[in-house]
Amino acid sequence: MGASSWLDIPKGSHFSLANIPFGIITNPRTGERHAAVAIGNLVLDLHEFAHHQGFTGLEGFTPSQITTFSTPALNDFAALGQDVHRKVRRYLQDVFAEDTPFPALLKHNVESQRACLFQQDQVKMHLPVKIGGYTDFFAGKNHAYNCGCIFRDPAKALQPNYLHLPVAYNSRASSVVVSGTDVRRPLGQFLQSPSDTRPSFGPCRRLDIELELGALLCKGNDLGEPIDVNEAEKHIFGFVCLNDWSARDIQQWEAVPLGPFCAKSFASTISPWVILKDALEPFHVPGIPNETELHPYLREARKENVYDINLEVELRAPDGESAILSRTNARNLVFSFAQMLAHHTVGGCPLEVGDLIGSGTISGTEPGTLGSFLEASNGGKRSFDLSATIRRTFLEDGDSVVIRGWCGDDDSNLVGFGECSGTILPSIKPSWI
Repeated sequence: MGASSWLDIPKGSHFSLANIPFGIITNPRTGERHAAVAIGNLVLDLHEFAHHQGFTGLEGFTPSQITTFSTPALNDFAALGQDVHRKVRRYLQDVFAEDTPFPALLKHNVESQRACLFQQDQVKMHLPVKIGGYTDFFAGKNHAYNCGCIFRDPAKALQPNYLHLPVAYNSRASSVVVSGTDVRRPLGQFLQSPSDTRPSFGPCRRLDIELELGALLCKGNDLGEPIDVNEAEKHIFGFVCLNDWSARDIQQWEAVPLGPFCAKSFASTISPWVILKDALEPFHVPGIPNETELHPYLREARKENVYDINLEVELRAPDGESAILSRTNARNLVFSFAQMLAHHTVGGCPLEVGDLIGSGTISGTEPGTLGSFLEASNGGKRSFDLSATIRRTFLEDGDSVVIRGWCGDDDSNLVGFGECSGTILPSIKPSWI
């Protein structure tokens, strides 16, 4: 989108006129939670905008639909469907455009600006939706291969099922937190050395990140009714950056035979702004090729079925020094979100509005493109330098991790996710230890 805005949008902003992401804020004047959109360094409170007749120019947008902006989560707005999301987003782009056809609504309306527009650093962000279910997939082939090499050997790095279906497990929706929430180092059982036969108990010693993309759903399916892979994208509200924090030592001990449990259930962080699927349409690209003959329910007609999203992980040490851990791209997926939804529901599982679907860790193939400390440290076998002053194997207390994602290379028209961040706090010390 080449149009300019009457608002001052800094170059390099993730929230250009081409984006218009949706989130939930606390209004700094009223203390109430409302739906909002981000534009540059500002947010527009959509409840207040509606109260000031801001949607009078949007034909067919009904009063009942407008009230979805007054709730403390975006589920009701999401459930209106992609046609409504698209109309609202494009209308707001018109409102913000330099040559807006609706100048009286906001551009030339000082009263409305004062009531509706706030600096981003003035507002508190919340989880954008009430998440009822969270399923984490394992579709990053490079990450899966790297982990297989660490724990098995290159010849058997990928499990026999890996290229036939998108592997996943059901995680905890209750521990999904919004960016900026501190993460406490978990307690659990682990083996202090590979030769041990009895586990130790205490604070996790191999705390890690997982660089992921998350999809939030706007449409569910009935029990027993699978979602067609070529209709599945219609179920997606939008996308967020996701950090699926992981306790690797706890995971390695507990995961056999049913998979991770305590190692993954203590926290998963998402970015606060939902990037609508419509905003990402120009950035479709093919994913990692999969030469395996898939069963018909996974055969997607669209070949450009993942997104060209630049991803970056920054580590900020307790002393204030920072360094980049990874720069990679979301195209490093071997299964698309449509295929994930088709597989998730093929047995009849019902999904719901607000459900979160994680992509799995996204890694490239070279050093500096890896989406976890597990890979960068070769399973904890070596420490590595992020900079001249920062050396790590896994995360230390006081470390902060910031994930960013953005599409495009025009600094005036980026479609970005903002930040997905969290700081590690020391584990609790229960009286019974």
